[in-house]
Amino acid sequence: MGTIMTFTRLSEDEKHELFMRRIEAGEKIEADDWMPDEYRMTLIKLVAMHAVSEIMGALPEKEWVPKAPTLRRKLGIMAKVQDEMGHGQLLIRVAEDLMAPLGKTREDIIQDLLNERLKFHNVFHMPAPTWADAGLIGWLVDGAAIMTQTNMLDASYGPYARALKRICAEEVFHAQHGESIILALAEGTKEQKDMLQEALNRWWEALLMFFGPPTAETTGTSKQDITIKYRIRTKTNEQLRQDYFTKYVPRIWALGLKLPDETMHFDKTQGKWIYRQPDWEKFKEIIRNNGPKSQERLELRRIAHKQNAWVREALSAVRTVG
Repeated sequence: MGTIMTFTRLSEDEKHELFMRRIEAGEKIEADDWMPDEYRMTLIKLVAMHAVSEIMGALPEKEWVPKAPTLRRKLGIMAKVQDEMGHGQLLIRVAEDLMAPLGKTREDIIQDLLNERLKFHNVFHMPAPTWADAGLIGWLVDGAAIMTQTNMLDASYGPYARALKRICAEEVFHAQHGESIILALAEGTKEQKDMLQEALNRWWEALLMFFGPPTAETTGTSKQDITIKYRIRTKTNEQLRQDYFTKYVPRIWALGLKLPDETMHFDKTQGKWIYRQPDWEKFKEIIRNNGPKSQERLELRRIAHKQNAWVREALSAVRTVG
């Protein structure tokens, strides 16, 4: 009790200094701990965006559940879609605890998505017209997600770090599922190989954009600097993108696929991959919900939200009675 009383007498600057010392010592911050407003708001935006991206990310592959080429593939992609929705629900609970002091709930997160106030990840605005696209989402998109999320496994905010441990473990299976599809196509007929190359061409720019713009100087933002300052993550967007190239570019080449970027190479002198930058203005348009499938997928969520309102109402009544 004495410690709590002493803490309440501290100035905001003193509380912030104590908070930073806890983070730098490797302590985990919990939902009911004091935290700076900047830390709370950064986490809310990050976790809420991650949550709705998991939910929206299930939609491109959901399209392939009835069209998967075999029963085994159908069961595999169905399980993956179910996992992604579960990840979204788990993360919404994490975000909701952060939002509680602000008087907001999980319903506010969903409404912000449906009303286009909350962004979802750029890759999930893209079309998936062939089975090769479904495979690439599992292999290369989920591979990028694993890289981003494992970078936050030791995040200073405990509930998010713990949720990520479960999510990353399941994402590994998702990436293996996608790789299995890709290998089957790469070893298949000429038509299948051509379909795979076309899908890679279609997705390459979106994959480059996955990690976000490279620096605050080019974007006028410092979100990545804030997350690093608060030890939510440890690497910049460009460091993650370079790690991604190192892991996946050799694998792509090993399958006999060509990258749709003739400038792509590893510069030993600089110790980094040289590549053609994507169109970052296009990226901004996509995440403003002006991508190829943005409005179609948002409308699908709006319809589902309206049609299933009775479930939420029934559960709310049960909680009230209980």
